[in-house]
Amino acid sequence: MQRRSIARGSGGLACTDFSDYCQRMERGQIDVVRRFNRAVTQRVGALDDEYLSRDRSLGLSRLLWEIEPDGSEVRVLRSRLGLDSGYLSRQLRRLESDGLVTTDPDPDDGRVRKVRLTKTGVAERAVLDRASDGLAVSILDPLTDSQRGRLVAAMTEVGRLLLASQVRIEITDPRDPDARYCLRSYFEELGRRFDTGFDPARSLSASDEEMTLPDGLLLVASAQGSPMGCGALKLDPKTRIAEVKRMWASPDVRGLGLGRRILERLADEAIIRGMKTLRLETNRTLAEARSLYETAGFVEVEAFNTEQYAHHWFERNLER
Repeated sequence: MQRRSIARGSGGLACTDFSDYCQRMERGQIDVVRRFNRAVTQRVGALDDEYLSRDRSLGLSRLLWEIEPDGSEVRVLRSRLGLDSGYLSRQLRRLESDGLVTTDPDPDDGRVRKVRLTKTGVAERAVLDRASDGLAVSILDPLTDSQRGRLVAAMTEVGRLLLASQVRIEITDPRDPDARYCLRSYFEELGRRFDTGFDPARSLSASDEEMTLPDGLLLVASAQGSPMGCGALKLDPKTRIAEVKRMWASPDVRGLGLGRRILERLADEAIIRGMKTLRLETNRTLAEARSLYETAGFVEVEAFNTEQYAHHWFERNLER
């Protein structure tokens, strides 16, 4: 099957082979998304040069909202909002010229630039918060109670699905801060859920070296500048067997198919590296994990290692 070819532009993803790309989706679905985008941008005032009757656009107001009370790193803002560095710098200069923010090197690390709200910026954001509340009320007020409930539920689901569409999965150094966060969250969750708790030192190893090419790899899923999940492979070129390790997804994105996306990406990476079998083991308390593996083409087999925390062992043939 021909691979789709897409390139990122200022407006999102532009198809370099539009007809081939769009044939993979229903024309009606594309039309609905476009109508929804037009309706939302008009209704929330995104087309106004003076968003919420202030003297700045929605883009500038959104940037102001994203700055944490204790300040935010420029690189984090850039990642969270999906902006290129040049555009973000110009936007920050506009906020600085209005006396709303300051941008300075971090005292703890001069290589990191941090943006902080001034007193005027804090006051302006409070004004924006009140105006935004008013906009939300104006949307909800004409509706019946039943309609409000439906709209809020639909917005919640749309928000989660849009978040899922923003997730990117990349091979990451296990020592990277985002990787460390995912691995730590993985260990903590197993410690809470396993009947006997979980001690990584008593489990079969998946060290940083074993999760670094050529011995293995670690995938980290992230969206809006935050890590959302991970999954790793240990590679054995002699047996052509790859072991799946450290599968974890944030509770915030569960139910959105992220675990399956990570698992399929791991399978692709294993195939690229000449593996013929994918193996994994899991604990009996992780019923949702077993369900994922069973529906992803894995079959339960006899124990193939001595992992003391495992009750089920699975394999998937990558040559089919």
